[in-house]
Amino acid sequence: MPLYIGLMSGTSLDGIDAALVEIDDGPAGGHPRLLASHAEPMPAALRSRLWELCHAERVGFAELAAAEEAFCRLQAEAVTALLAASGTAREAVVAIGSHGQTIEHAPYGHPDGSHANGPAYTLQLDNPSRLAELTGIAVVADFRRRDLAAGGQAAPLAPAFHEALFRDRHEWRLVLNLGGFANLTLLPPGEDDRAPLGFDSGPANALLDAWHARHRGGAFDADGAWAASGRVDETLLARLLEEPFFHLPPPRSTGRELFHLDWLEKRLGGEERPEDVQATLAELTAASVALAVEMARERFDAPPATRLIPCGGGAHNRDLLGRLARRLPEATLGDSAEWGWPADWLEAGAFAWLAWRRLAGLPGNLPSVTGAAGPRVLGGVYAA
Repeated sequence: MPLYIGLMSGTSLDGIDAALVEIDDGPAGGHPRLLASHAEPMPAALRSRLWELCHAERVGFAELAAAEEAFCRLQAEAVTALLAASGTAREAVVAIGSHGQTIEHAPYGHPDGSHANGPAYTLQLDNPSRLAELTGIAVVADFRRRDLAAGGQAAPLAPAFHEALFRDRHEWRLVLNLGGFANLTLLPPGEDDRAPLGFDSGPANALLDAWHARHRGGAFDADGAWAASGRVDETLLARLLEEPFFHLPPPRSTGRELFHLDWLEKRLGGEERPEDVQATLAELTAASVALAVEMARERFDAPPATRLIPCGGGAHNRDLLGRLARRLPEATLGDSAEWGWPADWLEAGAFAWLAWRRLAGLPGNLPSVTGAAGPRVLGGVYAA
């Protein structure tokens, strides 16, 4: 069966995830199977440069080009390592699905959230032509802008993949991606002919990682141990939850343009202990997910989902999972590995699957999720 590679670099900027995926060409949309995976660490200098670009008010084209070249070479290294580790010949791979590195995502226009400040846009640092040259494999890329052009949010795109993997004939399911930001997918049972609903709930690891790095160093709070050592500041939590984004109806998406340390610091009283702020940020993730779940259930007039399937880096955070379990007591926590997909590889797998959809001429978006005017074939094709 055809082989595809998916590449994903998320808001954590910690590396490039590469997934080797086998997809059948059946009429039901292709059942994806994960064959192999590889995580290519992000060099510190490149991570620092990408971080600066994500927060720069002005940047020159030469700077963007240099960062893009370094990022593209790292992608090629990830592909080479994946092929070597899996014993796969590059000629056996039909295409690479490349998400690129998001630098700015502004579905409402300017990052301040105002439609009055210009057209909606989303920018991913990527060079699929260069990647095709470096790897000798065709590349499918630029998945988001077609949905945006059709009036959608261009995010999240993974819910269509979640549907292909996890939709069940009998039970309602929730898939929760806990990356830098959290997005959920509510999947009706197969006997219900309604399309899935999905949207961003708010920050997941982005604020937790940034606050931890400032006060403790290191890339993240392993297992949520530091958050677990603090106490939730209920007054601060209520202040954070006043953010209008948490109460917007779907479709909606967000990113670092809204939720960053400056956003947090403007809401601090100044006397909080750092570990209590970390605990409150973890509770903010759980509380905002619970708000989003309730919003999705009301939209569908749905019963409580019987199974919650966490994925992404936050799926390894025991403290965060405990908070989610307390906020969503009716849902049983599942493990995506039961379906052959460990939590870390779903997003990379999604872009392998989306590359297959593009080459098959099939839509890759879900208008019920993004708000686009209709189904659209996503991405451009760059031959090897």
